[in-house]
Amino acid sequence: MSVQRLSHIGICVSDLERSVRFYRDALGFEELSRLDVRGEDSERLLDIEGGELQAVYLQRDGTRIELLFFPVAGHEPIQNPQPMNRLGFTHLSLRVADLASGVEAVEAVGGSSLSHTLINKPEWGTRAIFVTDPDGLRIELLETPGDPSVLPGG
Repeated sequence: MSVQRLSHIGICVSDLERSVRFYRDALGFEELSRLDVRGEDSERLLDIEGGELQAVYLQRDGTRIELLFFPVAGHEPIQNPQPMNRLGFTHLSLRVADLASGVEAVEAVGGSSLSHTLINKPEWGTRAIFVTDPDGLRIELLETPGDPSVLPGG
C-alpha cells in the first residue's frame, strides 16, 4: 500500500447544524461541502444498519474534518467529557492567540470549558486548557509561541 496523504478526520455528532456552527464559528473551520448518502453501499461501508449519513466537510490550516450525522441509526453518546485515557481518538489541538477569547468563543456556540485543566507555564510562555465541543469531544487550546509539539528542553 502506498498512502498518498491524510484525507480527513471523522467526528460523529448528535446535531449536525449545531456542530457546524461550533467548528466554524468558534474554531475557524471553513465549510467545504456536504454529503447525503443512503442505501446498501452506505450501510456496508459504514457497518451500520439504517446507514443513512449526512456529512459536512470543513477545513482549517490544511486539515479536513468530516462531521457525521446519522438521522436513522442515531448515535451512541460518549462520556462527557471523553476521558483522555480512553483508547482511540482523544482530542484536537489548536493554537490560539488569546486563551480567554478562545474559551469565550467556544462557550458562545455550545461548547464547554474544562476550567480545572487550565495550566500556566510562564517559563515556556504557554497557557493551555481543554474545552469540549457540544457532544463532549475534547479540544485543547494552546496559547504558546512557536511549535507546541516541540517543548523547551525536549
